[in-house]
Amino acid sequence: MIHTPDLIISGLYIAAIFIIGLWSGIRHQQKTKNNNNEAGEYFLAGKKLRWPMIGLALFATNISCVHLVSLAQSGFDTGLLNGDFEWMAAFTLILLALFFAPFYIKSGVSTLPDFLEKRYDRASRDWLAIISVVSAVLIHIAFSLLAGGIVLHTLFGVDMYTSVIIISIITTIYTVVGGLTAVVVTESIQTVVLLGGAVIMSIAAYTKMGGWEPMVEVLKHTGQLNKLSMLRPHGDGSGMPWYAVFLGYPVLGIWYWCADQTIVQRVLGAKDENHARVGPLFCGFIKILPVFIFVMPGLFAYTLAQSGHLDISALKSVVDGKEVVNSKGIYTLMITQLIPPGLIGVLVAALLSGLMSQISGALNSISTIVSYDIYKRYKPEATDKKLVNIGKIAAGVALILSLMLLPLLNNYESIFNGLNDIIAHIAPPITCVFLLGVFWEKASAVSAKYTLWIGSAIGVAVFIIGKVCPASAIGSIPFMMMAFYLFVICLLLQVMLSYIYPVRHTAESAVLYWKSPWEPLRGVAWSGLGSYKVLSVLLIGIMAILFYIFR
Repeated sequence: MIHTPDLIISGLYIAAIFIIGLWSGIRHQQKTKNNNNEAGEYFLAGKKLRWPMIGLALFATNISCVHLVSLAQSGFDTGLLNGDFEWMAAFTLILLALFFAPFYIKSGVSTLPDFLEKRYDRASRDWLAIISVVSAVLIHIAFSLLAGGIVLHTLFGVDMYTSVIIISIITTIYTVVGGLTAVVVTESIQTVVLLGGAVIMSIAAYTKMGGWEPMVEVLKHTGQLNKLSMLRPHGDGSGMPWYAVFLGYPVLGIWYWCADQTIVQRVLGAKDENHARVGPLFCGFIKILPVFIFVMPGLFAYTLAQSGHLDISALKSVVDGKEVVNSKGIYTLMITQLIPPGLIGVLVAALLSGLMSQISGALNSISTIVSYDIYKRYKPEATDKKLVNIGKIAAGVALILSLMLLPLLNNYESIFNGLNDIIAHIAPPITCVFLLGVFWEKASAVSAKYTLWIGSAIGVAVFIIGKVCPASAIGSIPFMMMAFYLFVICLLLQVMLSYIYPVRHTAESAVLYWKSPWEPLRGVAWSGLGSYKVLSVLLIGIMAILFYIFR
């Protein structure tokens, strides 16, 4: 439980975000209410977003309570290993900046399903629209609510469902009223608060341990030095050896960062192509931080517990005669034992920032997809006002569905692994269709349609088999390698079908693929350090050095 001053700080923060979100969204809409693009202003902020706001919003939409809670849990359980998901994201953000963003801006689309229709056909658009809504509800909202509920229950002693419902309603109100402008403005603020809170926790854990060397000594004494390694050898008990990271992550990452509406919507709202390129690269540099401020505190918590400086008895229980630690609550335990009163309120505000930004971003993308890709198809004459209203209703329904999923998702031992396990079975066909669509002239509409249908069906079947029969050959495959295997199947399927059913380009689709890998690099870039080319090379160099140091 936390003290009254911390409760006041947390309450004031929620109130401030609510007021700022409403004010910014309503103000933007009043400024633009006399133009003829009400829907564009609401869903895409009138396509006026600049690179700093895009980068911060991308990071805020990605980082949620799930990351604060579950990355600390993974740091406690397996060390720095899951930091691979954070640093590998930098490479997929480079792909977004160099190859995908220019297409999205050039084609003038409002949603990624819209892009698939322009490149392939209507059937591909419909399928991606459905998958995008389902994934936003499940991955971006429900898991975030679960992580947030666990933390709020532990800190405040309130019922998990009561706390997340209150926070969700507050977030939904300013998101529904204010549109993407409200989402991006509040996400930019929440990113700063979230990072500040995470830095406070990192400093507290580091100070309590007495520095880096004492932590390493504890790892040596307990025979756990491998917790410092991010690239594990073949046969590692984590199921995530180095080759699984480099083969499996791109499948997950390209879908998440380059082909998922919830994330890419910030890029679609960019002022121009350079802002759309530099924004993701800025986010790529910020993604260096989570290993040090999200994962590392969990590792310090492990060594603090081993050396008697952190009491984890509250997390222990006996299962089948064996003592186990329920590490889901480790971040909350660190807040109550390592952070002094007053600063705890800042940490809670950071957690709420992650929760609220994730919910708001996902709700906005759901409302956009339902309005543009589903409703407008059957009601092409719908006015902008009608589209906005339908989007608001869709956001409310999505929130209710997400809340209903919480009991089911709570069965995962690790929230982060549960999240990525689901992504590994959703992503492969979408990643395949986008990659071939952008880089291969011969990728046909028929091949894309069947790859999405068949690939998704195989992914669902494999997921069910793995859960029902975990000891089977399929059930024993780690999710990262499963993602790679499913991607290879989808790749072979789409290439084969593209030769059986050759492409028939329309005037529109004929310009929506790169003629060569070098073509996107010829786009006009800002001069000096602001050039997307310079920033991309710099980011690749930094990531290579970091992976070498923590190999």
